[in-house]
Amino acid sequence: MDEIYDVVVVGGGAAGLSGAVALARSRRSVLVVDAGDPRNAPAGHVHNFLTRDGTPPAELYAAGRAEVTRYGGTVETGRVTALSRDDDGLFRVGIGHRTVAARRLLVATGVRDELPDVPGLAARWGIDVVHCPYCHGWEVRDQRIGVLATGPAAVHQALLFRQLSPHVTLLRHTGPEPDDEQSRQLKARGIAIIEEKVEEIEADGTGLTGVRLAGGRRLALDAVVVAPRMAARADLLAPLGLRPAELRVGEYSIGTHIEADPAGATAVPGVWVAGNLADPQAQVIAAAATGLAAGAVINYDLVLEEAR
Repeated sequence: MDEIYDVVVVGGGAAGLSGAVALARSRRSVLVVDAGDPRNAPAGHVHNFLTRDGTPPAELYAAGRAEVTRYGGTVETGRVTALSRDDDGLFRVGIGHRTVAARRLLVATGVRDELPDVPGLAARWGIDVVHCPYCHGWEVRDQRIGVLATGPAAVHQALLFRQLSPHVTLLRHTGPEPDDEQSRQLKARGIAIIEEKVEEIEADGTGLTGVRLAGGRRLALDAVVVAPRMAARADLLAPLGLRPAELRVGEYSIGTHIEADPAGATAVPGVWVAGNLADPQAQVIAAAATGLAAGAVINYDLVLEEAR
């Protein structure tokens, strides 16, 4: 290991790059390793990021990489294949055919969205199959929107998207039946409920056209809303003793994450997490904030070690 860094950042999305900027500005030696497959790659634009609303994700990350390098950090495209720790406390980070060393780790590998197994759904993901009213709602305002109920969030989503369009339908699919209070809410907002299971998402050359229901009936729609299960990309952390914990809403698992304190410190000394790996529901600007917080705390942790 002829490369020893103060911090290696695994993942070059908003969280990882923000942490790297904070560390580089504190004159830490920082290496960011990014595999180039961010969660929001299918999306056309980032929203609710003050002064950067409407920026394509790739453009935002390119600007972030430039900031890291401007302050002396290093960013490289690659995939971390192994993490371990030596007896002297240094972390070994396998990148392809070489290994570098790090005094601290900031892991911001995010989550993988696991979509319901409905034909045609994955092909439209991030385009006109969406999940978040704050990320995508303005873009589908006033359109015919179907909320595909596969879990406990469906009524919540339907009510939020109803704020953006009067044409919202709840597609029961495999989700739980709304309780009495939810049924009253849906009725009060004029949200229709379709009981037949959705068998296929249909589209043509111009975009999504609707859904085909069990029995063959077709429902014309312009957008479909779905809540994916958010699975932590955390396999690399298992050799260090960190494994994902379940996120639950009642009896339903909505995903997994790595547990950490508010600044991202995990149960393993020297390892921090940030972004969606810690909070799968964080939007881009919130993920960036967690990276900044982690970077600042990591720098102070190193300062204390050096003072000792």
